[in-house]
Amino acid sequence: MLCQILGQAKKHPSLIPLFVFIGTGASGATLYLLRLALFNPDVCWDRNNPEPWNKLGPNDQYKFYSVNVDYSKLKKECPDF
Repeated sequence: MLCQILGQAKKHPSLIPLFVFIGTGASGATLYLLRLALFNPDVCWDRNNPEPWNKLGPNDQYKFYSVNVDYSKLKKECPDF
């Protein structure tokens, strides 16, 4: 398949940006899905700990991007279970 893409790129050089953007988009989507699967507290890969979100402290940042929240200054407002 890679040989076909390179052959088409040699015949039609205007397709090179298309291949670059599609490859970049596909790799970015794959990396984002891997990030969600590995680091999101809602996903549990360990059957011994069915509630991994209880391990999160009030200053753990699990969002990808937060605009106005400084997680290091947050205090715990809920009881321990």
